[in-house]
Amino acid sequence: MERILEFGGKRFHSEVRKLYDMKEVVYDREFLAGAENIELYYMYRNVFLDETDKRIMEENKLRYDITIIPSRNLGEEFVKTAGHYHPFVPGTNITYPEVYEVLEGEAHYLLQKKENDKITDVVLFSAEKNDKVIIPPGYAHVTINPSKKLLKMANWVASDFSSVYEPIKKMHGAAYFETTAGFIKNENYRHLPEIRFLKSREYKNAGLIKDKNMYYIIRDDPKLLEFLIKPSGYKTLFTI
Repeated sequence: MERILEFGGKRFHSEVRKLYDMKEVVYDREFLAGAENIELYYMYRNVFLDETDKRIMEENKLRYDITIIPSRNLGEEFVKTAGHYHPFVPGTNITYPEVYEVLEGEAHYLLQKKENDKITDVVLFSAEKNDKVIIPPGYAHVTINPSKKLLKMANWVASDFSSVYEPIKKMHGAAYFETTAGFIKNENYRHLPEIRFLKSREYKNAGLIKDKNMYYIIRDDPKLLEFLIKPSGYKTLFTI
């Protein structure tokens, strides 16, 4: 696949996640043993349409990314991202949130909340084109492409954000694997709750509306994205 993203007349290069980069979290070990180191998905960081937008992003400490996940099966499992937790906002006990928008295709966002080394909540958001999903503080997440179509999605996040991959890798994946036969519990976790299946929704107070591309919040009112930088003041936004 082409590793260049055309966006607003600009060309952005991708980081490429390959199969062997996430070998610890793949469910189908038989498939993995015989598979080549194929490319799974493409991450384009710090994307912007023009220099004015870029300046506003920098002033507000925000980052806009695009990720492309072609349709593929990893043996019995649907293709997915590696999965990660979010770091704490400095000086607080709350982790950074994140917001996604599906630009093309279909996505399953699998979220899990850990409290005192125990998973206390697992949520699966189904999202289609133009849908938005907020990842609340305290939740790790994995994105799955369960369809036969390419998945293209965008996210807004704090620019100081650095994903924490090790806890998911240590457990050899998230709490559940989504396979062609359904969801399978990861036996490396103990006492897992059942999955709560939810649909995406609008977050009008944050400017996250179904039929409006969330990129343009940076032009209309970037303060609407303040919840990504200072989540402690927006707890009602994170109820799921």
